[in-house]
Amino acid sequence: MHMRHKALRVSLLGVAPLALTALTAGPATAHGSLTDPVSRVSACFAEGPEHPRTAACKAMVAAGGTQPLYDWNEVNIGDAAGRHRQIIPDGKLCSAGRAKYKGLDMPRADWPGTRLAAGKHTFRYRATAPHRGTFELYITKEGYDPKKPLKWTDLEAKPFAKVTNPTLKEGSYIFDGTVPKRSGRHLVYSIWQRSDSPEAFYTCSDVDLGGKAPATKTLAAAAAAAPSDEQIAESAAKSTVDHGGHGGDGGDGGDGHGEGGHVRDGHEPHSAAKAANAPAAQGGHLAETGGDSRTTVLAVGGAGILAAGSAILLLVMRRRALRNRA
Repeated sequence: MHMRHKALRVSLLGVAPLALTALTAGPATAHGSLTDPVSRVSACFAEGPEHPRTAACKAMVAAGGTQPLYDWNEVNIGDAAGRHRQIIPDGKLCSAGRAKYKGLDMPRADWPGTRLAAGKHTFRYRATAPHRGTFELYITKEGYDPKKPLKWTDLEAKPFAKVTNPTLKEGSYIFDGTVPKRSGRHLVYSIWQRSDSPEAFYTCSDVDLGGKAPATKTLAAAAAAAPSDEQIAESAAKSTVDHGGHGGDGGDGGDGHGEGGHVRDGHEPHSAAKAANAPAAQGGHLAETGGDSRTTVLAVGGAGILAAGSAILLLVMRRRALRNRA
């Protein structure tokens, strides 16, 4: 009897902590895109997926449909783990090698762009699902030709800006960097490598650094704009990005693999109601905790289970003590 009583007590003590752990573990989340300077996918999404304004964004929709724009915050690779140059082939840097976003790789000089000056600059990366990680920004070398497919060798070997776990303010990561001297049309390539997951995110931002380059006039006529909070909220129902889980890449044919043969991080479709709540998950403390808006709720639920387990244990022990006295 004593052994059975002890076993029961141990099992009950273990129930609540295990339940709490199962609840708080949850799937990891992270999504976003560079908005200063504005990334290609963000700029085209801001123009409106159904009726884009510029020729470049119209061509992107013609190449891959409107869904890539509604999923503007998901240009990623789930198992990158820092192997960016090994697993993303030349000519496919802007799409991260994903067929779903192939329209972003089109070499052309009329992508909507951002005027940028050499020197200190404050960068903004919109995080619709924040998480810990490191941001690296690369710029194209002198002589870059936007009419040719972007290759790794077109970028400087080292990032001109790099930061780990930057400040999250009003839904965007904010960090400073020094833009190298350039003139005319160039491209800023960003890599966001999560530290709590092998997942990484990628963006291409077309920029105009001034000077007398012919591309300057073309770029000025098609200034890029970042999507507003209202547009993100209104379009969330049409997004297939599930901030709550990572599965096979259904956007690239549903086989769970990209063209390189390694598993990509796609996301299962979610309900409109669930998607509409995504912007509300942005909070300044999330980057520090490495969690999301669900963590607090689940932790509270786990604490409730722990309390209930303790109460049950006390009740069982009390009844057994009374029985032993009888």
